[in-house]
Amino acid sequence: MLRQLEIRDMLLIGRLSLDFREGLNVLTGETGAGKSILLDCLGFVLGWRGRAEVVRAGAAEGEVTAAFDLPEGHAARTVLAEAGLPAGGELILRRTATPDGRRAAWVNDRRASAEVLRALSETLVELHGQHDDRGLLDPRGHRRLLDAFAGAEAALAEVRAAWAARRAAAEALAEAEAALAAARAEEDFLRHAAGELDALAPQPGEEAALDARRRLMQAARRIGEDIARAHAAIGPEGAEGRLIDAVRWLEGAAGPAGGRLDAPLAALGRALAELADADRGIADCLEALDFDEGELERTEERLFAIRALARKHGVAPDALPALAAEIRGRLEALDGGGRDLAARRAALAAAEAGYDAAAARLTALRRAAAGRLDAAMAAELGPLKLERAAFATEVAAAEPGPEGRDAVAFTVATNPGAPPGPIARIASGGELSRFLLALKVCLSRGSEATVLIFDEIDRGVGGATADAVGRRLARLAEGAQVLVVTHSPQVAARAAHHWRVEKVLEDGAARSRVVPLGPAERVDEIARMLAADRVTEEARAAARALLAG
Repeated sequence: MLRQLEIRDMLLIGRLSLDFREGLNVLTGETGAGKSILLDCLGFVLGWRGRAEVVRAGAAEGEVTAAFDLPEGHAARTVLAEAGLPAGGELILRRTATPDGRRAAWVNDRRASAEVLRALSETLVELHGQHDDRGLLDPRGHRRLLDAFAGAEAALAEVRAAWAARRAAAEALAEAEAALAAARAEEDFLRHAAGELDALAPQPGEEAALDARRRLMQAARRIGEDIARAHAAIGPEGAEGRLIDAVRWLEGAAGPAGGRLDAPLAALGRALAELADADRGIADCLEALDFDEGELERTEERLFAIRALARKHGVAPDALPALAAEIRGRLEALDGGGRDLAARRAALAAAEAGYDAAAARLTALRRAAAGRLDAAMAAELGPLKLERAAFATEVAAAEPGPEGRDAVAFTVATNPGAPPGPIARIASGGELSRFLLALKVCLSRGSEATVLIFDEIDRGVGGATADAVGRRLARLAEGAQVLVVTHSPQVAARAAHHWRVEKVLEDGAARSRVVPLGPAERVDEIARMLAADRVTEEARAAARALLAG
């Protein structure tokens, strides 16, 4: 709901603050008083494209602020979230302009673009008038309006889910077909590569082990002879034998020496033990270095084969086993590709059948709702003096999509026997206003989430027709908020809240101001609308009768 509109230095308005309420809000006034200026200012703060020069003459800056109540679940909250703007129970839009054309906007005190304002306006306000090219006159929205009238939310959700499943099945089939085609294109390569990998059968860590063994065998050629000479030098024919001789000689002399050789003999015993350990270690090394030339050749051959295969496939040597598994998997997929494609084609066919069934149910729902809407429109057109006109909701086949496979268009024929056509092209200005009002009444489903604005939608009608327009506007305003700019006393009499727009002179300049009307002022204003030039007691009596009726 639009709660407040504040205007400063815009067009003919100096300063103005309006507090709107639920129900039917009516703005009246003489031609040229500035009623359209209020809508221009509201459109300005909502980001609509309008007049280029909007700042009041002599002012440095113009500003419009609009405050809306924003209940939970309102569509504007989605727009705010997508724009990264804060949302609460109140939505405040503010926009400024300077005489040189610079404009700036704020949403809840955060800077925002005109595009964000326009996106918010789509969820906040509906403007209807003779030159309205939005809302009901936009054929792109007719299907959405019919679905709302039909209560098709569940059926539409089913179609959207079926369309998503159909699209997912089609994408899965396309991916499988592409993968199979790619696999078949490289089938010869895959089979050759699998044969090479299976024949070599490299193991994780094998390349490092082979490289270490190769290095050891290469080193053995250089150090083997020195190690063997060292082994001979400390063996029985070398140091070990000499030490054993020394121990035997000293043991024979130990008794006469009176214990003086005990310590040297103990040291020599320890030396012999250490020497034995060294001999065993050297022997183990010689055993490890013992290889034949054929082993080195075989090691190098396998090592080089593993490295060459890794380079060929552009992977690390340790990744070859995983590559072999991957290629085998691709070959298995290739061999079983036909079976997989058949399964995916069957899944797509099932998804298409599900979509077709859901779309058919939605089409039937729309066609039934179209008949009810046409009947409701026929009942509304008579009181609006359009009894010779015919309204039809056309539901035609269209390309399948997430919203079903129907195109919806509202058409009218204003004379019997005339071919139907789009509302905007067939109906004249006055007829168009009444068609729009009747259509909005029929499509209304209780409380509106948006503010409904009707700009002189009663132009060109009077008497009983104007009274019918007023009654329908009042019906729309039940539990909602409707703003009407009108010259019709019959419409004004139906208002829950009434303002008069008037033009006054301030400091030698024309200014527009808006005055809220109480019961007595309303009688005079409606009497003025009835009597035009001079308000008489008869006009006041007629005004009271309208207000009472």
